[in-house]
Amino acid sequence: MRVCFDSRPAADRRGIGRYARCLLESLVEEAQRRGGEIVEGRQPRRRDDLFHAPWMAGALLRPRVPMVVTVHDLVQHKRPGEHLRAGLRGGMRHLALARATRLIVPTHAVAVDAEEILRVAADRIDVIAEAPAASFSPRSAQEVSAARERHGVPEAYLLWVGDLRHPDPHRRVNALVDAPRELPLVLVGAAGQWARELPGVTVTGDVDDDELAALYTGAQALLLPSGDEGFGLPAVEALACGTPVVASDGPSLREVLDGRATFVEVGDIAGLVAAAQTVERPAPAPPSWTWEDAATATWDVYERALA
Repeated sequence: MRVCFDSRPAADRRGIGRYARCLLESLVEEAQRRGGEIVEGRQPRRRDDLFHAPWMAGALLRPRVPMVVTVHDLVQHKRPGEHLRAGLRGGMRHLALARATRLIVPTHAVAVDAEEILRVAADRIDVIAEAPAASFSPRSAQEVSAARERHGVPEAYLLWVGDLRHPDPHRRVNALVDAPRELPLVLVGAAGQWARELPGVTVTGDVDDDELAALYTGAQALLLPSGDEGFGLPAVEALACGTPVVASDGPSLREVLDGRATFVEVGDIAGLVAAAQTVERPAPAPPSWTWEDAATATWDVYERALA
């Protein structure tokens, strides 16, 4: 089997980019074990047997071979106003997803969303979890201190990790900034001007994986104020670094983190911050699932798609 993998999102440091990079690396090894081949491209060529778009934006309207598409979440589709502004592009994306042979989603909660919102039959959906990259592990005190000094991070702090290039109401960053707290709040991620003007917080901007692992390690806790996530990859990364996680009790986060995080009611941002300030170490270990496991499960999906 020769699989064309759309690697364009791999350059992005956000969750979709992480997914594409880590999965692609493990898929190449899985293909070698199974006598197959992975090639990179935005659409299949004549010799390719199957096409995998690891993001919805890469789904093709006219795939010439069976197509697998990864749907990370459908959050925007749950917000009618934003979806309507997407106009024709949103409608065309739905049509492209309808033409996929199989969909991969990271949680059963997203699988339910795909059935209800995209009208995809359950037997065409495969749930394959994500995992922390190998670079995420507890870092030494020296590495933590160096990362803090480089970005002006205080000694004790609460951490949020994500995309800050544009305001996104469902992530509840503004509510998190406004919530009463005793510990400083540090926001990590590529940041637009609006984020850099948030009062009373430290915004690091984009950081590499080693620095992110150090910032995870040094934090009192990672905060996930959004109750509507596809998977919550920063949470398993934080756990892999030994850092406790406090999250809003949404279906995907509960599915991934049950028994590994402290949950508060969705919308109770003050309660989220209060719990984070008192949570105790050591943090539970992350789920044992790896990117190698994900690659094996993904190759099985390819075989089902061809069948």
